[in-house]
Amino acid sequence: MQSGYHDITIIGAGVSSVFLAYTLMKINEHVSIHMIDLGKELSERVCGLDQGGVCTCDDKCSKYIGFAGLGKSEGKFNYTNDFGGELGRKIGEHEARNLMKEVDEILCKFGGGVIPSYSTKNEELSRRAAKAELKVLSTEVRHLGTRLAVEVFQKMYECMKDRVTFSFETRVDSISKTEDGFRICSNKGDFKAGKIVIGTGMSGSSWLKEIAASLGLNQGETRLDLGMRVEMKGDQLRSILTETFETKLKIERDSFSATTYCMNPNGRIIRKHQHGLVMPDGQNAREEDVPSANLNFSLFVPRYYPSHTEAMEAATGIIGGINEDRGRIVVQRLEDFKLYRRTETLKGNLIGPSLIADCGNIREELPELDCMAMEEFMASLEKLIGEGIHGDTLLYGLDAKFYEPKLQTDLYFETEVPGLYLIGDCSGETHSLSQAAASGIYVGRYLGGQYLPLHDNLPNRCDHPSVR
Repeated sequence: MQSGYHDITIIGAGVSSVFLAYTLMKINEHVSIHMIDLGKELSERVCGLDQGGVCTCDDKCSKYIGFAGLGKSEGKFNYTNDFGGELGRKIGEHEARNLMKEVDEILCKFGGGVIPSYSTKNEELSRRAAKAELKVLSTEVRHLGTRLAVEVFQKMYECMKDRVTFSFETRVDSISKTEDGFRICSNKGDFKAGKIVIGTGMSGSSWLKEIAASLGLNQGETRLDLGMRVEMKGDQLRSILTETFETKLKIERDSFSATTYCMNPNGRIIRKHQHGLVMPDGQNAREEDVPSANLNFSLFVPRYYPSHTEAMEAATGIIGGINEDRGRIVVQRLEDFKLYRRTETLKGNLIGPSLIADCGNIREELPELDCMAMEEFMASLEKLIGEGIHGDTLLYGLDAKFYEPKLQTDLYFETEVPGLYLIGDCSGETHSLSQAAASGIYVGRYLGGQYLPLHDNLPNRCDHPSVR
């Protein structure tokens, strides 16, 4: 069955792809756009995990795939070049900042502005942190929360559906190069495309690996972040959170660097399911009927592996070992962790755990590097806040943040196969919603024929072809 030709076919309907398609349709009324995704449209993305239960999906989990991708989960957009990817390094920091500003303007256009943005920048705190051998990473934040994120992306879908052809619950089996573009074979028929943009994010990592190999593209170095989730007294970090909702701190040593991630005052810890693994994850207080009295965050230590396969094997070996094929997560009191002793019970613990986990000895189950990072980070954090971290603080193992392997792309995210582009997290250049969305706008402008402002890193766009 032949299902038609489109100028540009976008595979994956995550955040980067949504912003790409939206940009294309706004600046080039003649370009025909097709978006394919393995998941469902947003209104049908329902899973038991959304209510804190178990996955109720028949096949691929709707919590993670479908229209808006991970943008549906918490809708947290950090507008910064300090973390969240290397988009600024690739296209220029000034350009990246401008694109992220445009991302925010689009979100607000579709209702995101009802949640005020906030800044984590604090020069006085940065000076204090430096004395404690910590670096404060600052950002502008628009934290939509799940409910509002769903509303915003649903409005974007309604705006796009008459201009973009959508194929949901469609599995792409192969992509082949033709004289005039590409042939896409799927379970819903065959499609033709002049150009293809892949934005499958980390959920499509295995699929992308196979497709890349079939097209002669070799995947390279892959990053993997591992770290403990910390749950502590809600007021313990009051002195560094007086003006901001979240503070992102980084500690650097010769043997490691570690950064706090997803700090949630009054939040809870929930179970996260990815790649067949179960991990502790943070839930924002806005998503809860009854906020917690605790604060939680992860302390991630990045590693780099020669291939995606080796990175996933490492994650599966460590986290899978903790899970024990039953979704197990281990928890230990900070005092016990410092004294190298097993936590036997949390009965009577001052900090009530928001997640049911198995008591144990994290040092026996986690890599030594992560334990060293946590120990040194806590010591520096105590210097920063001027008091000891309470011994009943809880450490959960093990959280992870997955990244896509890097495939070689040029300044405009085009691969070594002419006409094939990678955007968002699957490009290996972005690791956050904001940078992923910005990459979508950037490539959308290029493919749509709209020239971006020039800067030191950008050649004249007049030298490059575009869809007309």
